[in-house]
Amino acid sequence: MSGQIHASHPHTGVVLLEIDNPPVNALGCAIRERFEQELDCAQSDLSQRVIVITGRDNAFCAGDDLREAQSRGDAASAGLGQFGRLLEKIEAHRVPVIAAVNGHAVGGGLELALCADIRIASENASFLAAGVNVGLIASVYRLPRLIGAGPASLMLLTGKPVKAARALDWGLVSEVNPREALMGAALELAQRIASRAPLSVEAAKRMIRRVPELTSQTWPHAAAEELRVLLKSNDHRIGVEAILARKEPVFTRS
Repeated sequence: MSGQIHASHPHTGVVLLEIDNPPVNALGCAIRERFEQELDCAQSDLSQRVIVITGRDNAFCAGDDLREAQSRGDAASAGLGQFGRLLEKIEAHRVPVIAAVNGHAVGGGLELALCADIRIASENASFLAAGVNVGLIASVYRLPRLIGAGPASLMLLTGKPVKAARALDWGLVSEVNPREALMGAALELAQRIASRAPLSVEAAKRMIRRVPELTSQTWPHAAAEELRVLLKSNDHRIGVEAILARKEPVFTRS
């Protein structure tokens, strides 16, 4: 099989998924299936609390495998549908997802990063909305919602790459690190999230994702529904007791 997704557990509760398909880490149909399988495993394993996605070598992800896509013929739309399913699975995942963008994030690779809850980048990273370069559209929904219509239009209409420093200015990424420090920063961030109350983290992710659909009238009810469960949790008790005892809490996801 061409290309792999390497799954490892560098720290307790942390899943690291590395895209390995040289030279640009494209995602053909087979590697996407493997990607989905790893996401499903993390979804069902309640001991897992955060996912980090990155690429191996000098690229984050180049999106679809264009050579493979040319050979799909009438199945091209099905291939796009499969890619969309992968993106939706990342976006809706139970646990937070961190994209550690270590190089080029192109086309569907940009979309992959946009689906993550947190994006951090290395200094050599770049971001390219490639739709207009290949006669398609992509990122036209997620990108404007994240960075605003003006910056998004510049990317979407020109098909020109954006470097990490500008991506940071626009809010496309949360931080930029030296290349050699990126994975250390990503895993440190993942460890911090994994050490927090898991039910609270998952509830916060759900609420953040729902913000665009909520109004000033509907959000109090939605938040109250989440809080009703959290207030009865052991982790809430553990957290309060730890603060009063001035010690680090050890949460149990219960």
